[in-house]
This record gives sequence, C-alpha cells and structure tokens, in this order.
Amino acid sequence: MTAINRRRALAGSAAVAVGVPLLAACGDDADTSATDPATSSSPDASSPSEDGAAAAGGAVLASAADVPVGGGTIVDAEKVVVTQPTEGDFKAFSSICTHQGCPVTAITDGAIDCTCHGSKFSIEDGSPLAGPATAALAAVEIAVDGDSITRA
Repeated sequence: MTAINRRRALAGSAAVAVGVPLLAACGDDADTSATDPATSSSPDASSPSEDGAAAAGGAVLASAADVPVGGGTIVDAEKVVVTQPTEGDFKAFSSICTHQGCPVTAITDGAIDCTCHGSKFSIEDGSPLAGPATAALAAVEIAVDGDSITRA
C-alpha cells in the first residue's frame, strides 16, 4: 500500500473543490428553470409579451369547430393552446412549456406535447402529466360566444 504525499492530497482536494460546484451549477440551471419565475416563460412572469397579450383582449383565438373534443389547437400567433376536454367545455393555456420555455408543438392522446424535452400537459387543467416540466401551463382566460373563442 502506498502512502499519499502532501502534494497529491492537496491536488486532489483542489480538483474536488473546483469540480463539485461546477457540476452542481450545471444541474441546478435545468432544475430551477421550471420553478423560477424570473427564468420561466410562463405568463405569470411579467414580460413584454404578457403586456401585449393583455392589450389584445378580445382577440379571436379559434372557432369552436376548429377545436376537436378530447384535443385542441395551438394558436402560435397568440402563444395560446385552446382545448376541449369534453364537448362544449373549452379551456386555454399558455403554449410556452414551463420547463425551459419551448413552445408546445402538438396535442395527442389527450395531452399537450412539448417535444423539446418530452413534457406533456393535461388538456383539462394544464398540469404536467410527464416531465421534466413540474409546473402547469398558465391558464388563459377565454370567452366562448357561439362559434367564436376569444381572449377574455
């Protein structure tokens, strides 16, 4: 068995002292972005797009006929996804994933899909069904008048 000399012990502890915080920092960035409102792209965080969305109150998002029962439609220009979990029950959510701010890309099998990292959200309440996202999509207030679905 060989003894560790002082130089080797100091070099090893220096590598650990520098390496561990760097690795921890890499892991923290991905994990906290889902819950940190400052880095989240959800409408809860104050942003210019939120102010523009508020000013666009009453903007037509979709016609009821364009939103399938058990599915939904993504309105890219408004950054909104409109769903119809059951017939005549319309919901709307931000189309920006709460994990790292990617736009959701599809609605399949009763879930809103973000293909950036595989998160899935409920069409009923926007809650996460599969991670890495841990926060729900922000609800968007809508009004349904006949066949027209607008921002409330």
